[in-house]
Amino acid sequence: MASSSPSSSCSSMEKINFRTKVLSRHLNHDPTGDKPFLQCSPCLSYTPPELSEPNSFFDVKLMRKLMDGHNIEDRDWLYNLIVQSKLFNPQEKGGKIFVLPDYNQSMEQQREMTMKRIEYLLDNGVFQGWLTRKGPEAELRKFAFLDVVGIFDHSLAIKIGVHFFLWGGAIQFFGTKRHHDKWLKDTEDYVVKGCFSMTELGHGSNVRGIETITTYDSNTREFIINTPCESAQKYWIGGAANHATHTIVFSQLNINGRNQGVHAFIAQIRDANGNICPNIRIADCGHKIGLNGVDNGRLWFDNVRIPRENLLNSVADVSPDGQYLSAIKDPDQRFAAFLAPLTSGRVTIAVSAIYQSKIGLAIAIRYSLTRRAFSVTPSGPEVLLLDYPSHQRRLLPLLAKTYAMSFGANYLKTLYVKRAPALIKTIHIVSSGFKAALTWHNMRTLQECREACGGQGMKTENRVGHLKGEYDVQSTFEGDNNVLMQQVSKALLAEYVAAKKRNKPFEGLGLEHMNKPSPVIPSQLTSTVMRSIDFEHDMLCLRERDLLNRFASEISQRQAQGESKEHAFVMSYQLAEDLGRAFSDRAIFQTFVDAETTVTDATLKSILGLLRSMYALVTLEEDSAFLRYGYLSVDNAAAVRKEVAKLCRELRPHALSLVSSFGIPDAFLSPIAFNWLETNSWSSAQR
Repeated sequence: MASSSPSSSCSSMEKINFRTKVLSRHLNHDPTGDKPFLQCSPCLSYTPPELSEPNSFFDVKLMRKLMDGHNIEDRDWLYNLIVQSKLFNPQEKGGKIFVLPDYNQSMEQQREMTMKRIEYLLDNGVFQGWLTRKGPEAELRKFAFLDVVGIFDHSLAIKIGVHFFLWGGAIQFFGTKRHHDKWLKDTEDYVVKGCFSMTELGHGSNVRGIETITTYDSNTREFIINTPCESAQKYWIGGAANHATHTIVFSQLNINGRNQGVHAFIAQIRDANGNICPNIRIADCGHKIGLNGVDNGRLWFDNVRIPRENLLNSVADVSPDGQYLSAIKDPDQRFAAFLAPLTSGRVTIAVSAIYQSKIGLAIAIRYSLTRRAFSVTPSGPEVLLLDYPSHQRRLLPLLAKTYAMSFGANYLKTLYVKRAPALIKTIHIVSSGFKAALTWHNMRTLQECREACGGQGMKTENRVGHLKGEYDVQSTFEGDNNVLMQQVSKALLAEYVAAKKRNKPFEGLGLEHMNKPSPVIPSQLTSTVMRSIDFEHDMLCLRERDLLNRFASEISQRQAQGESKEHAFVMSYQLAEDLGRAFSDRAIFQTFVDAETTVTDATLKSILGLLRSMYALVTLEEDSAFLRYGYLSVDNAAAVRKEVAKLCRELRPHALSLVSSFGIPDAFLSPIAFNWLETNSWSSAQR
């Protein structure tokens, strides 16, 4: 190897000496070299954010009432009931008691503990009236209790939801008086344990394509349910693996050689002693990335005979001599009538997603108000995480979105409990769009909160990281989110075509803005303009109307070129998904505005205005459609981005009050939301 020249060696030594001096000055915090070496900082201490943060600018209790929307006292009663029982695994950490499922338990242990908790809630009257009382008040109480249960444990909420909302709901909505009298009270009292067999190995979202076959034997007046192939096995059936005694079976109904489409039947799968019934085969779905307290199973039916009366016959019936009877002659309309009541699943999923976002944000923001990192001045104190603009930008827009979507979830619940035949279409479309939007938001929020908590976010006891695995399933069950967004767009297209064909104004689904001239957006955006409801509403409506026009035009062009309507729709999937999001964003914004207009308290109204503008402007910033189609100029897009940063600074002093307004008791959060130093101390480890 050739040796270096003397000048080269000299130059290298000069660089080394220079870097050594720079590093020495940096470590000494001394730019001149005259000051002493860096002194060790005193040990960190924990100060509760309630002592260090400004007093609340607004009434936290009033905000909580607005956010939860209903049954505040019922919620607090159930929170206290859970905290009082050792069944909910109370643990002392850092001087506080937390309740959290023990995820160190095996899958089998978690499942049995879920059932014990259900029995405890049953014995304490939690489920009283869930299926036997009628009216909006009874249903909202049920929703409130399910919200609280889900805040404790997703498995517990799903196990209860399958039993009451799916099994019980199917009997309520698909059944008639004979079914109600026989099954509802026993279901409410858990004499019968129900599950819901719709999904198959080969068919999930495409319910119409399921392969289970049911025929009728007029001699014995029985239906015969059969699993004809492996892809027809019922899959992911919550409750089937261990505990369920009965199930609702969705199956093709074949009468006299003619397929009448999908119908629902009641079948017993276990006796009262837990023994599997004849001609039923059950296998376990196994360990999952979450929800291991739910016993998901697989079911095969080997020519299982059930009484004729076990057909849920509110939509269609079969006479004793085997004649198919239905007032709805059109198979498509009949299928839609079968699926319409199932929106309760999407409603509860959407709502629970937002409560998990609240948990994640409450933990991450409280932690960021006590955890410090780096100093920005020589020998200065380390800076609180939430005082860094970058940390604010990570969490506070998600906080504003969670507020907006909480109002959306409350609207969805209200829409559902006041349902009537005229609202079935609206409920289907809104629940589809909101379920997708809110569950996607939850997964993004939990990921950001996990990262914002650093290594502490990896600990199961701190909840946020574990919740990601628990709630990932929400993106696909009760309808794949992408498919749901396409369903929304298909429904909007139908409204568009109908309005144009009748030459009448748009009516319903919030599409009345389509009847007005297209909004004109100012060429230059000021802060005042960007924070106005009119501008924010106009921008969201402009995107929705333009995408709907583009979508309708593309479908029409493809059909004109000889493509079928179905193929044209499939090939226009990008516009379809963009349009579904545009509809959901605009509808959620409207629920925020509606909630805001009910508020008379000036301070509450002021903070809501900041949150609403943050939600709207972040939506503008994040969706490239606003630039792609020219709704925003490049300069205006830059102005929006700056305004978002400004809103982050303005919301920062209110961060603690905003997460406190979620009303989630301390015991349902996690140790890093409080005294994380004491939680991780040596003395705590010895205990």
